[in-house]
Amino acid sequence: MFLNDHETATDLLYYEAIAKTVVRFIRETPVAPITIGVHGDWGAGKSSVLKMTEAAFKDKERVLCLWFNGWTFEGFEDAKTVVVETIVEELSRARPTSKKVADAAKKVLRRVDWLKMAHRAGGLVFTAATGIPTLDQVRGVVDTVTAFLAKPQDHISIEDLKSVASHAKEFVKEAPEDADRLPAHMHEFRKEFEELLDAAELDRLVVIVDDLDRCLPKTAIATLEAIRLFLMVDRTAFVIGADELMIEYAVKEHFPDLPPSTGPVSYPRNYLEKLIQVPFRVPALGVAETRVYITLLLAELALTSEDARFKKLLAVAREDMKRPWQSRGLDAKMVADAVGNPVPADVKQAQLISTHLTRLLTEGTHGNPRQIKRFLNSMMLRQAIAEERGFGADIKLIVLGKIMLAERFYPDFYKQLAQLATAEGGKPEALVQFEQGIKNSMESAAGTQSSEAASESTGKKSATKATAPKALAPEVADWSKNEWIKGWAAIDPPLAGIDLLPYVFVTRDKRGSLGGITASAHLESLVARLMGGKMVARGCVTDVANLSPQEVDEVFNAVSDQILQADDMRSEPKGMHGLLVLSERGPEMGRRVLELAKSLDVAKVGIWPLHLVAGIKDPALVNEANALRKIWSEQDENPQLKKAATLMESLGKKN
Repeated sequence: MFLNDHETATDLLYYEAIAKTVVRFIRETPVAPITIGVHGDWGAGKSSVLKMTEAAFKDKERVLCLWFNGWTFEGFEDAKTVVVETIVEELSRARPTSKKVADAAKKVLRRVDWLKMAHRAGGLVFTAATGIPTLDQVRGVVDTVTAFLAKPQDHISIEDLKSVASHAKEFVKEAPEDADRLPAHMHEFRKEFEELLDAAELDRLVVIVDDLDRCLPKTAIATLEAIRLFLMVDRTAFVIGADELMIEYAVKEHFPDLPPSTGPVSYPRNYLEKLIQVPFRVPALGVAETRVYITLLLAELALTSEDARFKKLLAVAREDMKRPWQSRGLDAKMVADAVGNPVPADVKQAQLISTHLTRLLTEGTHGNPRQIKRFLNSMMLRQAIAEERGFGADIKLIVLGKIMLAERFYPDFYKQLAQLATAEGGKPEALVQFEQGIKNSMESAAGTQSSEAASESTGKKSATKATAPKALAPEVADWSKNEWIKGWAAIDPPLAGIDLLPYVFVTRDKRGSLGGITASAHLESLVARLMGGKMVARGCVTDVANLSPQEVDEVFNAVSDQILQADDMRSEPKGMHGLLVLSERGPEMGRRVLELAKSLDVAKVGIWPLHLVAGIKDPALVNEANALRKIWSEQDENPQLKKAATLMESLGKKN
């Protein structure tokens, strides 16, 4: 019942094509040093591509492929030298019986020790510009340390300084002849590393660097700077898996004094482009690919990857995904042809879920495989909880999935639906009316209503008129203006007549500060700033503009949740100006802010919602925002809000 969140051994997304391209590029550039970037959002499948790349070199005797996880070295004081040292030591372990390799490695590690010693003995910075400290710099450190020993400071350990001074003096005594000539020193480092490759009888050293975008800026930059040392070493290839935006963020954080960009490309982007010569981007999944992916995930869970029926289904899917624009998305016939009749119930359900949930799930996750997998895991976990509690029969997975789409991607609507279901015994009248209206409009647009159906409808109308029909629930009018909610209501299965209370119960768990998703540090920091005052929030405009659509969703959920949880809504809550900044991102965010304003309890707020509505500038939403302000000017629950709204109305008319 659980889909593993790590890189998979089974290629369900046909990413093998990307991995083969990376491998081909390395093979066709046999001598020159090269750095290749495999880019994509978190959860896009970068690690899977890197694993396939590593596997392609596994049996090549004269090619050594090393796996380096940047996150492993988080917290090391001098990550840069650790990276270089690790590469050398891993290379030595690959040729454990060779004395030539051992001797060559010792020479290279001696150079690395020179760097480590300088770092320990006073924190000298060796950057891409200065490379390795000179002999004079190290002698200066020795003098400094000796002076400290004569009159120790309270916060410095005498034992530590003795150790450093002793090590430094010994190193100065045994320093390489070229140590005081920096260019020569760098040249010798690269020369000695090439000799190490010769001793190991390697045609190519391939270093795969993963999880760099999970590191803190200091570690990420240190790792990249270490890689720069090898950029002039022939026969080396680095394949770096990272989200470009995270690396750019690390550059900005590590080098805060960078001047503003004067050209079309920012300095952080220039840094990345100079380091990575060949970028590959793992594409987001389209609707057809998501449908195939969901079917394969759930079918593999039901049959196991070793089942002949699943292997045949996977082969059919791969053939289908060669041309995604022509994909049928593993429809019922394709599944039946692959696994045979009768189709196992769990596989049939997998195909059904993918058919109905795919479009909104693709839009909501922006085609991110990890987010799709987490959604499915959460859905199955909740069904399992219902079964353990004894009401599993009341939960239909496809219905649960539909409700979770609203919970995950339109939480304001979900909260409203949950409240109505709780208040009306699980069957909200507003939802019945809304679904019927959507159905009627779809039938009318498609022109499929028969004359008999029209007559029947007329008869129903007259009969309803005779029994004094219920007025439309007020929620229906609001929902009808929202394209996302209309699209959600249109997907099967319809929820009219279904008791939603069991579903509300299993989806009532508390959402995290970022929508239940583990977010990156830079999003947490951005949320904190958006929750600040006006000037702080306005300073986030550029950061918000650079977010991916998925990140904008997460940040909006975090800010809006904190606002709605404020103890006193009469005074302006923290985060209001952050919402205004988010509303400027585009029509979708403007719509979200407007829906939030509509959901507020008028009786419990001050006048601040007027500023929220006034900040909506998108032409497609201005009329709706003005209409909401007019409603507030005519209500009697909140005299203060009414007075302020009336004043703004009159000022608006004058203008």
